[in-house]
Amino acid sequence: MNRQDDLVAEGEPEKEFNPGIAARLPRKTVAGGALIRDHAGRILFLEPTYKPTLDIPGGIAEYDESPYDACRREVKEEIGLDREIGALLVVDWVPVLGPWTDALAFIFDGGILDGDELTLDPTEVRTAQFLTLTEATPHLRPSMTRRLALAQQALTTGHPSYADFGRDS
Repeated sequence: MNRQDDLVAEGEPEKEFNPGIAARLPRKTVAGGALIRDHAGRILFLEPTYKPTLDIPGGIAEYDESPYDACRREVKEEIGLDREIGALLVVDWVPVLGPWTDALAFIFDGGILDGDELTLDPTEVRTAQFLTLTEATPHLRPSMTRRLALAQQALTTGHPSYADFGRDS
């Protein structure tokens, strides 16, 4: 079945008990990223054109797009690879920070690159390189370092984690 069939199977949407309440409820940003590695276990990091810290391939979900689908779309847009994305590794809640709303950041297993050639989108990505988490840490926000450490742990244990701002709960 596809998503449309699933929506039809759900039946009529529930009516609002208080008209207009759904529009007044808070909204969260949702993002999906891929932990892509090389055979040595180093992580693929991107140097974005739009922010000063390194990031992994992925990005913010569009309206009515799942975090998984956002991850696949962004991987294709940013590095030119249309690849299967694997299991969930981490869900991390990120608090309000400056102008940004709170968010849920999903990290999925992006697998191992095996000589695949990257095609970087120059509007979004300056460079891409494989680094260990230790090598990348000076160029990451502390919460991202914690989140990626949990993702690496999930690869080893086979158990995804839930985190609050990169801290395992």
